[in-house]
Amino acid sequence: MDIRLVSDEGVEERPVAELKALLDREDGLVWIDISSCDAEAVGVLSEVFGFHPMAIRDCVERNRVPKVHAYADHVFVVLHAPERGKHGHVHFIELDQFIGHNYLVTVHGPINPAVEPGSALRETRAVLTRIEAGRLHPATPFELSYAIVSALIRNQENYLETVTSDVWRLEQRVTGGGVGEPEEFLNELFRARHGLLAVRTMGALSAAIYGRMTNLTRISPAGQRLVVDIADQFDRFRSVADGEREYLQGVIEFYQTTLTIKAALVGQAQNTEVKRLTEASYAQNEEIKKISAWAAIFFAPTLVGTVYGMNFTHMPELNFAYGYPSALIVMVLASAVLFMVFKRRGWL
Repeated sequence: MDIRLVSDEGVEERPVAELKALLDREDGLVWIDISSCDAEAVGVLSEVFGFHPMAIRDCVERNRVPKVHAYADHVFVVLHAPERGKHGHVHFIELDQFIGHNYLVTVHGPINPAVEPGSALRETRAVLTRIEAGRLHPATPFELSYAIVSALIRNQENYLETVTSDVWRLEQRVTGGGVGEPEEFLNELFRARHGLLAVRTMGALSAAIYGRMTNLTRISPAGQRLVVDIADQFDRFRSVADGEREYLQGVIEFYQTTLTIKAALVGQAQNTEVKRLTEASYAQNEEIKKISAWAAIFFAPTLVGTVYGMNFTHMPELNFAYGYPSALIVMVLASAVLFMVFKRRGWL
């Protein structure tokens, strides 16, 4: 936990023991920057400042959405900044602020163990560097908060710029035909859309929070002007994120349409091949029918002839004068009947 006294002379680091005396001073701005809300920090927030237990709990636990709570002598604000993770995951880096009449308390985290701890201090370190270099001279807590939140918005814009570069690269692959494996490419498209949706949501919710703050009468007119400007920055950022998201959605729809057309063409080609094979099979079946029909026609007399060709004693036809002529007639009639039947069925 860092205790800083910000004045016209710059910024001074002070020990925790002097915090109560610093808060009683009429000159200077007290900035308490808490990198992790541990037991010591909770004690300072509750005993020295007397903040509401629910607000302190919000500092200890992670908050999924931004929020603002107005109290009698201060405003409590929760915001998020994006941090890029693996496989398109977006980490929400939390920044909590207690904005009082002569102090600003900034609380970082808690953060995911997969995130570099220094990422949570990115905005406050950038503002501290500007103050130490003499480029920034905040006179009120709202001016200091304005500088920190503006740095947070710039980080959101940098993240949006990174995701936008991915969108352009994906769009070039779609139009250039260098997509590669469709499933993996679709994963890349949806990971990029997830990043845009996450950062857009941060901007939209933060704009709503600062829009709510513009209606708080307990904020000074000078503070109100800064709050309005921050709300406008968040709203403008949301509009830009919306535009990039719509552009990416167009790329996704273009690619999906391309896949649909390719699938339809492949399906049409397959249907044509199936039709050709079906026609060939039908023609083959017709030939088999003809062959089977002629085989049956010639099989009937062959069967009769086979019977008469047997050599056994006491054949009745040996003693019958018209035996063999009758057999010949039966053979011809059998073949003729089969021929007429197959002819009617169209097999011949």
